[in-house]
Amino acid sequence: MEAQENVYLKKAADLTYDCVRCGYCLPSCPTYLTMKTETQTPRGRINLVRMAAEGYITVNELSVPIDLCLGCRACEHVCPSNIQYGKMLELVKGSIRYHKKQTSSPLRRFCEGFVFKHVFPSKSIMNKLGSFLWVYQKSGVKKVVHMKPLRYLFPKKLELFDKGLTEAKPPFRKNDGRRYPSISERPALKVAFFTGCVMEAVFYRINLLSIRLLQKVGCEVVVVNDQTCCGALQLHAGEEELAKEMAKRNIEVFEKEEFDYIVNSAGGCGAMLKEYDGLFEGDPEWLERARHFKQKVADISVILNKLGLKLERVLSYRVTYQPSCHMTNVQKVTKEPEALIQSIEGIEFIRLNKPNLCCGSGGIYNLIHFEESMNILNAKMSDIKDTKANVIVTTNPGCLLQIKVGIAKENLHDHIKAVHLVELLAEACEITENRWI
Repeated sequence: MEAQENVYLKKAADLTYDCVRCGYCLPSCPTYLTMKTETQTPRGRINLVRMAAEGYITVNELSVPIDLCLGCRACEHVCPSNIQYGKMLELVKGSIRYHKKQTSSPLRRFCEGFVFKHVFPSKSIMNKLGSFLWVYQKSGVKKVVHMKPLRYLFPKKLELFDKGLTEAKPPFRKNDGRRYPSISERPALKVAFFTGCVMEAVFYRINLLSIRLLQKVGCEVVVVNDQTCCGALQLHAGEEELAKEMAKRNIEVFEKEEFDYIVNSAGGCGAMLKEYDGLFEGDPEWLERARHFKQKVADISVILNKLGLKLERVLSYRVTYQPSCHMTNVQKVTKEPEALIQSIEGIEFIRLNKPNLCCGSGGIYNLIHFEESMNILNAKMSDIKDTKANVIVTTNPGCLLQIKVGIAKENLHDHIKAVHLVELLAEACEITENRWI
């Protein structure tokens, strides 16, 4: 029987043959712009995938340039041949992952499998991690570890990420199964809110503010019980079967009740939910269910813009907006966030020179490839500083953390703050987490 790694590789290679090597993708690729090598371009990686499928290079040789790809998919946006680069990338990662499982130690396989299969999908474990982080932040321990001489014991990247983390989920707080009524007598929409795994544990405040904003525009909001991780982290690591498990579970639990929309406030999660149907090619039943599911998925900015969010405060900020790659390149949501920002009275909006250039977050890319990520972030921070903005708005938790790392790295706390779009809108609406509970 043919090895699974070769099956994945051949499927990936089949998607490469429309590439004409024109080079239009080069100026949009953050790894090419910072690394300046052909192997770190989309067309270079496409060629390497073809070479691996034809036996000219090994999967091990292919893994380095593939691992260094952010998966931002900006190349798809400019490709005249409409190459399915994202799909090719996930298939190649599946091949690499399968190969590594055969050659890595049993301990490493166990640890990686445990994290992807039992940590991220588990509400209980993620809530406990969020509670631990909240205690760490609120008890004063965080301030102590960043003081001399203890700060020198921290690896630099962990120190920066720790400074960028916002308030985590307090102990004993649960959203699962809760229903939040509309503040209007007749709800405009009935929506399900997708909480996410990391989003709920680490960015709990943003989730709550999202629900409050949805209530304000007239939505009845339901936090569906038993929902789980979207599966993006698993898929990006090459664990397609685990991603399918997450997708099936989410589709099943959200099918139990009829909703107008399934709303999220994380660009990366939303992109994954929007592409669930791509996981079930060759499985007609689940393909149809996934297509029905994805049609209801919407970023919160789309709903707030659609229903006409009424703002109550004047905010005197100079604001720039850092779009999430997956919001722009996968969900195709580009106008709504900017429209909402510019609708706030008193805001001076300045667009970035290169808004579609990735910030270097890439899920956990900034943890695994810290130096490469920081080089990409440096270019983004240079663009941000050129705007002279004092508020940077994002729509994805990974981008938010990455920009906060950039602020900490360059000691700009006194001049710039980074916020999620939801936080800015909540401030303009005078909404807090506890309003309308």
